[in-house]
Amino acid sequence: MKQYPFYIFLLLLFSGCNKELSFEKETFEEKSNLPCEKDCPVITMEIPIAKKQKIVADSINKKVFNVIKEIVFFGEDSTKVNDYQSLSKSFISSYEEMHEKFPEDTFGWEAKIIGNVEFQSEQILNLKIDHYTFTGGAHGYQGYRSLLFDRKTGKTIFNKQLFKNEKEFKAFAEKAFRTKYKIPEKANINATGLMFENDKFQLPQNIFYTSDGLLLFYNSYEAASYADGPKELLFSYEEVKKYLNFE
Repeated sequence: MKQYPFYIFLLLLFSGCNKELSFEKETFEEKSNLPCEKDCPVITMEIPIAKKQKIVADSINKKVFNVIKEIVFFGEDSTKVNDYQSLSKSFISSYEEMHEKFPEDTFGWEAKIIGNVEFQSEQILNLKIDHYTFTGGAHGYQGYRSLLFDRKTGKTIFNKQLFKNEKEFKAFAEKAFRTKYKIPEKANINATGLMFENDKFQLPQNIFYTSDGLLLFYNSYEAASYADGPKELLFSYEEVKKYLNFE
């Protein structure tokens, strides 16, 4: 009888662990039924699906789906696409509709999405979406998306919420950017061929928390041409902790 409290404690402990937010990778793939010899149309998605803690998981999963939908949906009626299976089918259907109108075009569409948990702490969760799409033209487009969440609520954290004073951090980041990419302090930020809008330095759309530090990542076309490729800055957390609201 004296052992019962100990067993109850273990049961409660095990139950509590089981309720911790977790992720399971699920894969979705769809191919066209149209005959093809090479470059056959295909879409493949590897998605981290949040499990347990239902309210938190639902919030995260909804955001992830909506972002991926923005990347690979090319149809007209998005209301009919509400899960990854229908999204995959929609991508292939869009290709087949295009092929029916322009049968002489022999190129095939491709989409590949790989999502991963990039970083977790008590405060913050960062998912990384590695995406590639090709729907014709000279080349496809590859990029990264950073999705930041409040670890306890599952709500999206927007870039502006990351910083105690965004203006101060922006000035700090610009100085580091100019140093790394050899842009004179008083020269126009685009003096060496970059493409910042309105000739003014901007923080990137995608900021990552990583095991090595805070990564500012500029996808192609965001700060430079496709030929010049992405640009990035990595700061140790020690360098930037005075600017951050989350660690």
